[in-house]
Amino acid sequence: MEGKFAFALHQLRTGFPEQSATANKFALKRLVDKEQIISIHKGYYLIIPPQYRSKGVLPPSLFLDAFMKELKRPYYLALLNAAAYHGSAHQRPQEFFVVTNFPVLRPMQKKGLKINFISKKEIPDQLLDTRKTEAGYLKISNPVLTATDLIQYAKRTGGINRVATVLSELAERIQPDAFDNHLLQHVPVTALQRLGYLLDKVLNNQSLADGLYQALQKNESLLFRIPLKASAPAKGFATDEKWKVILNTTIEPEE
Repeated sequence: MEGKFAFALHQLRTGFPEQSATANKFALKRLVDKEQIISIHKGYYLIIPPQYRSKGVLPPSLFLDAFMKELKRPYYLALLNAAAYHGSAHQRPQEFFVVTNFPVLRPMQKKGLKINFISKKEIPDQLLDTRKTEAGYLKISNPVLTATDLIQYAKRTGGINRVATVLSELAERIQPDAFDNHLLQHVPVTALQRLGYLLDKVLNNQSLADGLYQALQKNESLLFRIPLKASAPAKGFATDEKWKVILNTTIEPEE
């Protein structure tokens, strides 16, 4: 009735103080058996309204913000999921990637829904967007952080070719001045080098490539030789001297 899609066990106890712990336990079991609620974490339940009963679980946009607040964790929705919010995912992602801080959270898998957690030392609030949802709000990486995360965690999203494909559309949402100190402080230089090479030599987006290159020069960032594809051998390949990227793979964005 309050429009909430989830609750924690301690909230149940507060809301129904007259009920015993035993009564609460049986009530929860009865609702779980009826598939009206589902436990996604110890002591945390989703309420499944009729329109989602066939799936047996809610989309993360309806519960992720409240869930992470319950865990007292900063977070943001990332990678292909964030790219989809920015209008640049070719396929609807089946897995969800959420960035949070340490200690590491284990993946969550319920009723076909899978949420993977990536841990970072610090969550950069200045690089996040907030989107309104039916249940409240959702934090997602802004376009430029989404781009650098896609590069940094390319193996999680299907490889560098798929990343280049998503970047071809995501780049339209990035402004040259987005490569500011906030970004450079929170993103590894290696991810910025690879992003610069893709923008410059693969996507032919000179304005963004120049903006990024100037930001790196202004910040006096040291560029060391790195492979374009991190997981592939790097010996015996030519190097792009501007970005110091070893060309150990051929980038072919998907149609």
